[in-house]
Amino acid sequence: MNHYELDQNNKLSHYVGWSLIASIVIGILASMTISSGIDINLSADITKTAENMLQAQQRLHARAYVSLFSFMLQGFISVGFFFVLRAHGPVLATWALVTGVAAALLSLTGAVSAMNVALLAENSAFDALTNDAQRLMLAGMQVTSDYTSFHLSLVLGCIANAAVFYLFLKSKLIPKLISGWGLFASLFVAATIVGRDFIPALGSNTITVAFMVSNLTAIVALGLYLGIKGVRKS
Repeated sequence: MNHYELDQNNKLSHYVGWSLIASIVIGILASMTISSGIDINLSADITKTAENMLQAQQRLHARAYVSLFSFMLQGFISVGFFFVLRAHGPVLATWALVTGVAAALLSLTGAVSAMNVALLAENSAFDALTNDAQRLMLAGMQVTSDYTSFHLSLVLGCIANAAVFYLFLKSKLIPKLISGWGLFASLFVAATIVGRDFIPALGSNTITVAFMVSNLTAIVALGLYLGIKGVRKS
């Protein structure tokens, strides 16, 4: 790579880093405000979540649009990683891009589910088509779809992140501590989510907190390093 390309990569990496931090901040704020009580991924109670959603039409619309913005942000991050890392592994960088975008698309199912339930709750046409119990059942199906799509997108996203961290580790564009930990954390999350469907013990609260903290630490560290310093030019 020539000096111009190195400079462009470094500049792009700053944007990607701050976009990562922005996506985390938006996700945390949304979960504490807009999504509180209406996001099955923050609760294990399908019935209660469905009941809450049927009484929160405006928040459902807001959640859908926040999810749409998060999707666009994640798309930029995935494309940015591709351009930063393609010189160090074009096939793996392309695969990470495709897998990352697929994960982002799956996460959009949550936005669709939110809009569906909002329509179910506010459109008078459903008064003639359903009774209260049937409406709750339909909302519960949307909740279940949101739950499964979120976890599938999380698995795909973590596998894509593992490829990204591996390329960072191989290229030495960031400190090995960050890339090595990120690789471990990404594989830890993906393996645990898949494994707990077959080994119930992996679904314990202790293990869930452990993989959430390890993954959050890795993403925040990567985002801050890229945002502040960018990738190494050597």
